[in-house]
Amino acid sequence: MQPLRTVNVTRYITPLREGGSLPAIAEADDGFTYVLKFRGAGQGLKALIAELVGGETARALGIKMPELVFAYLDEAFGRTEPDEEIQDLLKASVGQNLALHYLQGAITYDPVVTKPDALLASQIVWLDCLLTNVDRTARNTNMLMWRNELWLIDHGASLYFHHSWTNWEAAAVKPFVQVKDHVLLPYATELEKVNEQYSAILTPGKIREITALIPGDWLTASQPGESEEAIRNVYTQFLVNRVASSSTFVNEALHARATII
Repeated sequence: MQPLRTVNVTRYITPLREGGSLPAIAEADDGFTYVLKFRGAGQGLKALIAELVGGETARALGIKMPELVFAYLDEAFGRTEPDEEIQDLLKASVGQNLALHYLQGAITYDPVVTKPDALLASQIVWLDCLLTNVDRTARNTNMLMWRNELWLIDHGASLYFHHSWTNWEAAAVKPFVQVKDHVLLPYATELEKVNEQYSAILTPGKIREITALIPGDWLTASQPGESEEAIRNVYTQFLVNRVASSSTFVNEALHARATII
């Protein structure tokens, strides 16, 4: 996979107050505008790791996802911000953060307005079952319509096993029961077809390429006391094992879909 580009944040434009982690719209030295996710916010680096792994897995599978970049934040930003909460966040986020290319003019996906294609709905449901993403519900779809296409954003609530970091082997093979709340589940009629296709794409080698993108200092800072290699291997093996047992989460999704339609 291509390595992520690195940009320097040059201008903090405005906070996005929809979520508790206070992401922001910011401008970088490449002239583009980004949605900036801060290392010092909420779940911190673990949310950024989930965002990175989730977004790049979606991209590897051919699902529309804004470009992710590493965004370097200079310590000077926190000095001039008048809002104390934002100032503290900026000071805690000096260094390497993560940002998504800002899709100018995009609107929040509304399932009442737009019925997705069955194949695409199945692909997104499969992805979220793989990643154990609990945050793609009717209340908060975390999808955008841009240029008449559906784009994914915000995978920070994925891979929730890493918040406890115990018994990850068991978590890797569990069904994803929260799929019952997935906003696209009613339209996901091709899950078995997608399972066959996506399991072939996400080989252990491809998964290692994705987890290799995680900065080493993010890993060691998020899981103190363990080596970078050991932590990275857990993320890799979690996903490898999850793909290998994908029939478990697909069957759970099929069952959940049967009960709601």
